[in-house]
Amino acid sequence: MELGWLLWGAAVLLLLHLLMELSPAVNFALRIGFYYVLCIVCSGLTAPVCLLVNGGRTVKNMRIIKTVVKSFKYFFGLRFEVKGLENFEMEGPAIIVSNHQSILDMMGLMEVLPDGCVQVGKKELMYAGTVGLITYLGGVIFINRKKTSSAKMVMAEVAKTMIAENVKVWVYPEGTRNCTGDLMPFKKGAFHLAVQAQVPVIPVVYSSFTTFYNPKKNLFTSGKIKVEVLPPIETKGLTPDDVSDLTDRCHNIMRETLFRLSGHPEEGKDSS
Repeated sequence: MELGWLLWGAAVLLLLHLLMELSPAVNFALRIGFYYVLCIVCSGLTAPVCLLVNGGRTVKNMRIIKTVVKSFKYFFGLRFEVKGLENFEMEGPAIIVSNHQSILDMMGLMEVLPDGCVQVGKKELMYAGTVGLITYLGGVIFINRKKTSSAKMVMAEVAKTMIAENVKVWVYPEGTRNCTGDLMPFKKGAFHLAVQAQVPVIPVVYSSFTTFYNPKKNLFTSGKIKVEVLPPIETKGLTPDDVSDLTDRCHNIMRETLFRLSGHPEEGKDSS
């Protein structure tokens, strides 16, 4: 009986392997499905550990979450090449901004996340089962993107919290996922926040995922991701009138870096 089950199991695994080799759509669906399951299961297992160690919602839980998520890359054959981590070593609060490409960004985030850093995320994430629970326990700041007035109030509170608790805040200024291999225009909320609090902006750029991940083409294979933490951009002395220039400056620097890391430096130069 046991031998029969083993044979059936082996046959199913062999069939799945053949389907993944023959059909990009099946390969993509299975890998994405496994990623979702991994997130759900690991979130459920990590939440009690966070509660036992730190007692509730706190940015300190991000150390535990980071340790768990950093293991995900091995399941998907992803490799990270990181430069510039020393730029996180500045004392005091800061706004960290990075490009936002896909659901896989969480792995990239945790690969370089500095201690004492909270993320800003959409409010809907809070209701995503065990994933929502673990993000809540990690201190993620949830914003209702549909209500501009509500988002501005939250960002004002973020500024106060950032200074009072001496933490860094990680924001995706594009506002939504963008897997085109380019940068979309930046929303100005993060830069208003930086100027209001008079704290530096630290850009973080991830190379394009398009060579190994593209939902439109059912592409999801192994690959290498280059990450570069750029030097802080100071905001001391800047006023709300300078926010647009600060936003454009940061966008141009990050876009040029994105193309360089992705192997297309000439595109960044032509567009700047």
